[in-house]
Amino acid sequence: MAAATWRYRGDLEAERPAALVRFANGRLRSPESLRFTVYRSRDTAHPRKRHRRILASRTKIWEGTTHACCKNAVIAMYDKVSETERLCYVGHNFGSGVMRCNSLCRYFVGVLDKDSGQMEVYNAEMFNMQPLLSDNLIPDDTKDYQKKSYREKVDLCIEAFGTSKQKRALSSRRMNAVGNDIVSTAVTKAAANIIDAKGVTALMQDVAQDDVQTISAFLPPCHEDADRPEHVYKFEDILSPTEYEALRVPAAALASATAEDIAKKAEERSHCSFVLEELKFLPADEKSRDHKARCLWFLDTLIKFSHLKVIKKKHPMGPECPHIISRKLMKNFTSLTYNNGSVQNLVSASMKAKITAYVILLALHINNFQTDLTVLQNDMKLQESRILDIAKALRLKISKAKGGLGLENDQNHKLGTLSLPLPMQKAPAGQRKRKKIN
Repeated sequence: MAAATWRYRGDLEAERPAALVRFANGRLRSPESLRFTVYRSRDTAHPRKRHRRILASRTKIWEGTTHACCKNAVIAMYDKVSETERLCYVGHNFGSGVMRCNSLCRYFVGVLDKDSGQMEVYNAEMFNMQPLLSDNLIPDDTKDYQKKSYREKVDLCIEAFGTSKQKRALSSRRMNAVGNDIVSTAVTKAAANIIDAKGVTALMQDVAQDDVQTISAFLPPCHEDADRPEHVYKFEDILSPTEYEALRVPAAALASATAEDIAKKAEERSHCSFVLEELKFLPADEKSRDHKARCLWFLDTLIKFSHLKVIKKKHPMGPECPHIISRKLMKNFTSLTYNNGSVQNLVSASMKAKITAYVILLALHINNFQTDLTVLQNDMKLQESRILDIAKALRLKISKAKGGLGLENDQNHKLGTLSLPLPMQKAPAGQRKRKKIN
């Protein structure tokens, strides 16, 4: 190129400058086979209008960005017309959408003759090609639109004007809705077949047996061969010696509580009903008093922890709770779940059943292995059937008692008693015991 001689032909081609083209929304598939049509203004006498040009092309465009297509500018010749598929693209050198670079600088196109080594230079203009959408649209009938729900109207707006993220979310939601309908239909059909085959009574017995097996998976170790009730569920399986020692400081306030302190706590409802009632009967012996206070503090903490749902704090029970106890609660009584890009600790229904089992066992150790289940049920905000199922899974004997803590005198309380020999866990009548799958 450095050794080539060149000749300026701009004056000869002043009425027909060359066109440099770039496409605004994509990258060209095959620029060498591109065709264009140029339109000139008929008003040749007007000094400005006679230079107006419209450049049109109908071609294929790769999906891409304007940064890519700026690198794929091609020379357009006026005697060619393109009739390929896809959109029609139009560019012009006048009006509000004209490129400002044409007025700020001049462009030239050089044509090199390889045989002679001479280059002819022509004036050039830059055209930014935009897709041309037809405006011959038939007005939509709004009758059907008015009948659509608000959700459907929003979906139509997302289809027309939504971002790519919104459109993907809409498509995913519609696919899920179709999948849910298919699954729901299949489940309904399968359930109908099972009901026809087994009957409603047998299915209810199966559900009851499954509930017992599910609860049993979250119970502390049970020593069925124990010779004393306190050895069936050992205290060390509920609180290790290290954890028990850590309760000495926070439980000191309960151990030293006076009658006035207990009345104030009851008025403020700072503790559950079970704990407030048991504080009235703390032993006089210092060692026994300290032991019961530690058990009551941990039982109260378990009940408060069961009322949480999603654990968002590192120390959900406050700074007064020892670190080893907080770690025990998070490790043993929560389930890990993934939400909004982060891992969270959740007190699920199964974890609440596990907490209930530990609360009942603590209450048994406190009350000489007989406790009022109805009071614990109210403190933990459970249904009676739920706490009775857990008590039966713990092999307790259930009995009734009139009156009691937290209820009217004419209401029945359910008492749970741990005594030997332990009641046998039997499957519902007519059902064989199922094998657990490990």
